[in-house]
Amino acid sequence: MTSVLSRGRSRIVSLLPSRADLAGMGRSPRRDLLAGLTVAIVALPLALGFGVSSGLGAEAGLATAVVAGALAALFGGSDFQVSGPTGAMTVVLVPIVARYGAPGVLTVGLMAGVMLVALAVLRAGKYMRYVPAPVVEGFTLGIACVIGLQQIPNALGVAQPEGDRVLVVAWRALEEFVRHPNWTALGCAAAVAAVMLVGARWRPTVPFSILAVIAATVAVQVAGLDGARPIGDLPSGLPAPSLAFLDPGALGSLLAPAVAVAALAALESLLSASVADGMTVGRRHDPDRELFGQGLANIASPLFGGVPATGAIARTAVNVRTGAGSRLSSLSHAAVLAVIVFAAAPLVSRIPLAALAGVLLATAVRMVEVGSLRAMAKATRSDAAILVLTALATLVLDLVQAVVIGLLVAGALALRAVARQARLDQMPLDRGDHSGEEHALLAEHIVAYRIDGPLFFAGAHRFLLELSEVADVRVVILRMSRISTMDATGALVLKDAVEKLNRRGIVVLASGIRPGQRQVLDSVGALELLHRKGGEYATTPEAIRAAREHLETAGVLRPSDAPQPARGIAQLRNS
Repeated sequence: MTSVLSRGRSRIVSLLPSRADLAGMGRSPRRDLLAGLTVAIVALPLALGFGVSSGLGAEAGLATAVVAGALAALFGGSDFQVSGPTGAMTVVLVPIVARYGAPGVLTVGLMAGVMLVALAVLRAGKYMRYVPAPVVEGFTLGIACVIGLQQIPNALGVAQPEGDRVLVVAWRALEEFVRHPNWTALGCAAAVAAVMLVGARWRPTVPFSILAVIAATVAVQVAGLDGARPIGDLPSGLPAPSLAFLDPGALGSLLAPAVAVAALAALESLLSASVADGMTVGRRHDPDRELFGQGLANIASPLFGGVPATGAIARTAVNVRTGAGSRLSSLSHAAVLAVIVFAAAPLVSRIPLAALAGVLLATAVRMVEVGSLRAMAKATRSDAAILVLTALATLVLDLVQAVVIGLLVAGALALRAVARQARLDQMPLDRGDHSGEEHALLAEHIVAYRIDGPLFFAGAHRFLLELSEVADVRVVILRMSRISTMDATGALVLKDAVEKLNRRGIVVLASGIRPGQRQVLDSVGALELLHRKGGEYATTPEAIRAAREHLETAGVLRPSDAPQPARGIAQLRNS
């Protein structure tokens, strides 16, 4: 008991910030603070936009960016990760808001945070690396499409239509726009998106998102345009932490959405941290610490009215590109946003919703990496199919279901590819010191097969068919030394094939059974069947000598002076 507690304590300590983390924040504070300011400028319109898109309002997006951004930066496993509200999370939250309301979303975030902490303690972070690249590219494409469709109502300046399916909502918004056009909102959204997309190509280091939003806000205010609705009043500060939203009776019904949110937060955060690793030299994130930091961030964010948070790939990339050297930049980004919340809430409240829609439309376009999609589509037909299926599932169903479908299809295709690597090849008999006549008799009555590759559930039945169709022989020798892996299904299929051959009077001998295969063969009775009806030998030459002995006993070959095998058929039958 004491050792278990000791291991648990050391595990928790390993997830906490270390002295090295704190020391790193003092190496280049000026550069980190400048990077944090730049990221905050980029993050402000995104935090406002994703808060509005989630259904909880701009203030929820700001609270998430401040609270979750600070805690994830301090306790996370990456020196460069920037966390906050993201488009992927918004995609999952919209149907939760529609069904359970704001209290349900806050409860889901709290539960997801607890799950993420549990995953960190269980060291589950390393398993996220097994998500195939086509699945990642597919749901990224799907997310981009969903984010763009979610912005249609605000970009067109119409009221949010009823419905929780993004395609239905977008179509209803278009119908409303046709009936009552709002060219002011459409022009504002299009102008902001165009400035961001063109500016990103012209000067990638300039934060055109905030400049475009400021310009759009000033233009709307000066011209007195009524068609571009503003965000509305914002609180001048964060609310006091509270658990008033928590309803213990609703926890059971919210468990499935919480699992979906936790899975998405883990997946997106670890992917974002991996992107940051790829942009730096010699810096690697700790996946379990990252889950721990995201868990704490999601536990705290709902207490202040914030939505669930994840690592944000776009903001993390900006953080790295602007010269961040430690997690101080991510902390300062949260601090700058906190100052904006307290000091500039009246100004922020005048930003048109259409301008934020333009920011998110441009963000959705920039999420699509055409080069990566083209590479995946050209790689293999399986990769292309997984990518398209995952993207469509994201658009039609939801993100978590899309990832699960993508993983299942990718796993099935991978198993099929592995199963196809297995072969059953007929091998020539070694002539050795046999005479020509004797060798002809051996070749006529004995056949040797070598099994190469895996013998498991995905492809084992093919071997049953091939082995069962062997004809006009007295002895079959199975060379098993090259079997790379074998499961219970493979062992059962092999046993069935041996029984079918035995019923036809064909003796089956096996050679080269490896220690790892012996246990699974013994567990299904295949090893006992081989010993009782045929034989097992260490090498193929020993099996051939045993086959010759059997043919001599049957009167097919004349007796020879060949050495007797250690475990011949007669010996096995007498035992």
